[in-house]
Amino acid sequence: MALAGCTGSGLSGESGSSGEGSSASGGQGASPLVNPDGTKPGLAAISSDEDVAAARGLISKLSTKGRGPKTGYARDEFGYAWMDTADGVPLARNGCDTRNDLLKLAGQEVRFRTGSDCVVVSMTLHDPYTGKDIAWKKAKATEVQVDHVVPLSYAWQMGAARWDRPKRQRLANDVLNLLPVSGSTNSAKRDSGPASWLPPSKAIRCSYAVRFAQVAEKYELSVTAADKSVMLKQCGA
Repeated sequence: MALAGCTGSGLSGESGSSGEGSSASGGQGASPLVNPDGTKPGLAAISSDEDVAAARGLISKLSTKGRGPKTGYARDEFGYAWMDTADGVPLARNGCDTRNDLLKLAGQEVRFRTGSDCVVVSMTLHDPYTGKDIAWKKAKATEVQVDHVVPLSYAWQMGAARWDRPKRQRLANDVLNLLPVSGSTNSAKRDSGPASWLPPSKAIRCSYAVRFAQVAEKYELSVTAADKSVMLKQCGA
């Protein structure tokens, strides 16, 4: 028995003991405007007029173009899931895979597999997309999945098909582009951009748009005109 691992954006099996060992505590959420590298947990709402204006300014800088074909896309083009060896991103090569790094970062009352300070076996997650708390255990692994804020297939269609493999691996494992969330909500999102899907919690939608923009800016990705328009609307434009 063990903490379930991930396939794609979800969680699936990993070998090891399921015994509860040490514990750790995480936070509930940080505004993306004060978390530009994604190393703080969660996603807090943006509310002040000054911050909303800053959010619009960030989104306004994004370039736009049409979404290209999905021809040639495969998850493996971005490296194997949750690799710890994607150089150039926070938390790489720390001896713990990306998925467990994210669970530790975002979870509260985190408990690890006996003898491990990496493999998470239970936690409470505040899901930013729904605003609900999830009491997660490995026995119901898919209740929490790790979302790529900018979906990998979206990135592929917007230019990542022409990137070298190391850059694609960075995008897939960069904590700025990753959020542990409700599994069912993540499944509903699929590879949608903001014009087709937004978090159910309206309070977090401007923050989600900012996080999407931060990833696009960092990786020099364009977004579609429709996506940019919807992102701006979430922040009062």
